[in-house]
Amino acid sequence: MSYKARICLVLAALLLASATMALGSEDPELRQCKKRCQAQHQSDEKQLRQCVATCEEHHRHSANDRSPIEKLRECNKDCEHRQQQERLRADCQRRCQERYEKEVERFEERGKHGYDREREEYHGRGAGQRQSSNPYVFEDRHFFTGMQTQHGRLRILHQFTERSELLRGIENFRVAILEAQPQTFIVPKHLDADTIVFVARGRGAVSTVRQDRRESFNIKEGDIFRINAGTTTYFVNRDNNDRLILVKLIQPVNTPGHFQEFFGAGGENPESYFKAFSNEILEAAFNVDGERVRRLFGQQKQGAIIKASPEQIRSMSQHQEGGIWPFGSESKGTHNIYDNRPIYDNQFGQYYEVDASQFRQLRDLDLAISFSNMSEGAMTAPFYNSKATKIAVVVEGEGYFEMACPHLSESESRRTPYDGEDNHHLPRDEAFSRQSRGQASYQTVRSRLKAGTVVIVPAGHPFVAVASNNQNLQIVSFKVNAYNNQQYTLAGKRNVMNQLEREAKELAFGVPAREVEEVFRSQKEEFFFEGPGRRADA
Repeated sequence: MSYKARICLVLAALLLASATMALGSEDPELRQCKKRCQAQHQSDEKQLRQCVATCEEHHRHSANDRSPIEKLRECNKDCEHRQQQERLRADCQRRCQERYEKEVERFEERGKHGYDREREEYHGRGAGQRQSSNPYVFEDRHFFTGMQTQHGRLRILHQFTERSELLRGIENFRVAILEAQPQTFIVPKHLDADTIVFVARGRGAVSTVRQDRRESFNIKEGDIFRINAGTTTYFVNRDNNDRLILVKLIQPVNTPGHFQEFFGAGGENPESYFKAFSNEILEAAFNVDGERVRRLFGQQKQGAIIKASPEQIRSMSQHQEGGIWPFGSESKGTHNIYDNRPIYDNQFGQYYEVDASQFRQLRDLDLAISFSNMSEGAMTAPFYNSKATKIAVVVEGEGYFEMACPHLSESESRRTPYDGEDNHHLPRDEAFSRQSRGQASYQTVRSRLKAGTVVIVPAGHPFVAVASNNQNLQIVSFKVNAYNNQQYTLAGKRNVMNQLEREAKELAFGVPAREVEEVFRSQKEEFFFEGPGRRADA
């Protein structure tokens, strides 16, 4: 090979390497394709260029064919694999989200029907509803990692409306789950959001800080407490053996559906917001030499969840349980859900609920919190909430649920011409449906439940949960729009159908009232029953 040819080949290889590095985590398939070209055609510049051109052409076509949702999944997956540092991984995932939002805008402007169909499947609005595309169920793959070290992690659920427009009513709420290993410290931070926290497991301590005081209190399983927006807060897991698991409902105060963490105490990882200011500002603000300031904000590199010594944990845990709610309020810092008498309690399960009348920190957020503990093989009665949308998080156990939903059936009928007319051009509320003709139709929504699963139950939707036959099923639920909400059971000792007049029963069901009553009055238990699996075993 001539000297000139070798130079051209080297330049081509350098260009290829440069392009590969530029792509970074954005296009892993293209990067791998170019690497194969380099390995296969090291000695032939022309074939190398042709191979790279083929990779790029294929990538352009496949990129156009892939939907924004598919690209988001690939991008987030690549962030997890490539970025070991927590801060870099979070930045990578944020860039993925930004690209996703821009892609969605471009696709919608172009009216890409293939993407519309794929998005409907992903959001669960298609005919032939699939469990994997259920718009009301969120599993591990729907979370992203907000912060993570070897000692714990914070997982955050994507916005509800990214999955389905059916969830617009709760679009300003987010769910997050914090898991911290024993004897760990979660560094101070504040959010531009109000947060309600449920202690699903373990024992810890919480400190909240404002301008002129600090309030601290110990927390244990079943505790509920609130962290107001802008309040600097830090936690410790004071247990020697068990994890601390906190389930959080977050309501942003700046941008609807979006919140941000702000770390002041920190350094390189987590990065302190003080580092955003110039050296001269920091020197003047703290009245110290700039070198001391730079050293202060350059030491912490262990992440947001770090190991603490037993002495440090003990010192930060010398508080009474619950404490006094900070900053002048008379309410306790926490309310333990188990301090209430269960609303329903029998051999098949217990149901607890806390509302604003019992814990007034819930009042202005219009929330209530419930907790269900179903015995193995048990089930709840079918029931619905009159006003509240329920955000349910499985904290332990396995099982499944079923729900009746008219919206998915409406979506199916809207995609089918009715009476020979194409109704695609009609507004959503005017589209022909069987409901408009008094012929209600409901889609069965069904999915498996396991620890970490999040289920949305809209107001008015009848719902039932069933525990597996080998372990209890525990669910904590945040009820949004809780004021004046009523929960109606549809089976059991006190079900609403028993309140109908005999004549109403006969007219509504088309059979003698006696037959209706024999069915609806046969179940003697209330709210929790023996489940279908146990009945089959019997």
